[in-house]
Amino acid sequence: MEHLKEKSERKAKLVQDKKQRYLYGQIDWTQRLIIVLGYRGTGKTTMMLQYLSSAEEKGIYLSLDDFFFETHGLVETIEKFYESGYRLFLLDEVHRYLLWSKSLKQLYDDYADIQLVATGSSIMDVSKGNADLSRRASVYILQGFSFREYLSFHRNVTLPVLKLDEILSNHHHIAPELLDSFRYPSDFQNYLKQGYYPFFLEAKSTYFQKLQETIRLVIEMDIAPYEELQHSTTRTMKKLLVVLSESVPFTPNINKLAERLETPRNTILRLLDYLHQAQILQLLRANTKGVSYLQKPEKIYLNNTNFAYLFSPDMANIGNVRETFFLNQLSATHAVSSPKFGDFMVDDTYVFEIGGASKTNGQIAGLPNAFLALDIEGGNNNRIPLWLFGLLY
Repeated sequence: MEHLKEKSERKAKLVQDKKQRYLYGQIDWTQRLIIVLGYRGTGKTTMMLQYLSSAEEKGIYLSLDDFFFETHGLVETIEKFYESGYRLFLLDEVHRYLLWSKSLKQLYDDYADIQLVATGSSIMDVSKGNADLSRRASVYILQGFSFREYLSFHRNVTLPVLKLDEILSNHHHIAPELLDSFRYPSDFQNYLKQGYYPFFLEAKSTYFQKLQETIRLVIEMDIAPYEELQHSTTRTMKKLLVVLSESVPFTPNINKLAERLETPRNTILRLLDYLHQAQILQLLRANTKGVSYLQKPEKIYLNNTNFAYLFSPDMANIGNVRETFFLNQLSATHAVSSPKFGDFMVDDTYVFEIGGASKTNGQIAGLPNAFLALDIEGGNNNRIPLWLFGLLY
């Protein structure tokens, strides 16, 4: 157990001078059980260690993929640390531990004076199974960098977090005030290509290699074991992703996909849902409430624009990239669905058409609360600069 203490102390020292992600200030750190979910490489571990460094309670960081937990139980390990005065436990990658939900439930119920902070894959469902944690845990989702965060971490540029109604009503005043702070369009284009995941700060030359590796790890190490998928099903999921990446945004014909992959229709729908939960794909549906995975999505997008450039480095379609950016940034803080007219419906209220500078109101003419989100520097009336929607978090 000494090596666990040393590892915790060493890791906590490495993050003391790092900037905090947007979610850090939104978390209620007074809660007894906090679970942060998100894609690999978004900064969950760093955020957890930052909290450990600032906490008053005696605490320890434990990674559940450590070999130690192959032969030692989590509950028993925490019991021993508890006897040594520890009251704060930071549990990283809990989805890698087979009995994670039952263990967290038992610890929460047995120790009223400890705090548990856990991170896991976005595929995790805290309400699943016998150990329903939804009534006990405060659950947060960590997204990748917004355009605002990208500028903060990469260029040390501080821009305000904007509300959607601010952008809609006052964008013609806001945009000119902010444009002097960064280089448009180069900064925006660089973000779209390789700025969504924090690990781009480590080395741009290997960014896409790491991006491809994270997709493989998410499928093989996060989705497959968690959902107890067979190897053949995992291979089908990879093939499905390749097929979709060739033509996103994809208006799905599930029966044709099933025929092409020689897989039952319901299996295709289930795999699409896994890839959506794992933040590899974005499924755009006509309704965001009470959705079952058996309901066919209206369109299928890659989760973020960096994936578009990963799969099509020299041929990424700019129209697709713009739509993917808007969907990715808006869905982090709002409900986005597929409307009858236009590209996106936000919060069942606002309709958006996405495009370049030459896009007109033709497709949304006559619709109430309808806007154009355009790849332009500054806008007017209902023509809003697309990049402004990257300042929502």
